[in-house]
Amino acid sequence: MEDKYQFAKELVLDAGEFLRQHLEDELVIEEKGHFTDLVTQLDKTVQENLTAKIMERYPTDRILGEESLEHLPLGQGKVWVIDPIDGTTNFIVQKADFAVLVAYFEDGLGQFGLIYDVIEDKLYHGGGQFPVYENDRLLPPFQSKSLKEGLIGLNAGLYAQNYAGLGDMADHTLGTRSIGSAGISFAHVLTGRLLAQASYIYPWDYAAASILGEKLGYTMMTTSGKKPAFYGREYIIFAPTEKINEIKRYLR
Repeated sequence: MEDKYQFAKELVLDAGEFLRQHLEDELVIEEKGHFTDLVTQLDKTVQENLTAKIMERYPTDRILGEESLEHLPLGQGKVWVIDPIDGTTNFIVQKADFAVLVAYFEDGLGQFGLIYDVIEDKLYHGGGQFPVYENDRLLPPFQSKSLKEGLIGLNAGLYAQNYAGLGDMADHTLGTRSIGSAGISFAHVLTGRLLAQASYIYPWDYAAASILGEKLGYTMMTTSGKKPAFYGREYIIFAPTEKINEIKRYLR
């Protein structure tokens, strides 16, 4: 597993360097399902490059990627979960706050996850049998604090709708923040900048964080309090495990 983990880190860092080199390229932008759900030729190129390198080295492994034609469950076999550019709209408009996300599972069990904040050059990596780091800095487990001492990651739409009581929960914190990249938001939870993050997202958005967070005392769950299905889009909360029962009191 160590060799595969080190290989994954090299892959993600190379992908980030590629994106930095092509940051000012003229983009071919397509809408997927909605005008806010965008994909560029670089999303596709990065996923193709990552997939090709993985399959060359591990030809019997499988790929679940955002830009894959098929989205298969990851409960069986050796599966790499890839989001080539998490925060594509940020990438297009701001040239910042986007990440490369990779997670690796064997028979449904997370072995390691990687979140690479490309512009900040911060790689969050580990989980499973590996300690969790930000680059070379070992991250500590969750440091206990109350809801009223922390910020929650929540976008304006979910707050305004008070979806599943998320607005009510947010009202018992110091406030909300919205970054536009699930991966970077989850990284901010892991480092204590956010107490929790709630999003409406896909498995490739949350797979890496679910593995990293489990190692540090965080839980990834749906707003109904269940484990994510890792299939299709779901309303997800990433929060300290010790706060889950308190958070559930606000959810409905």
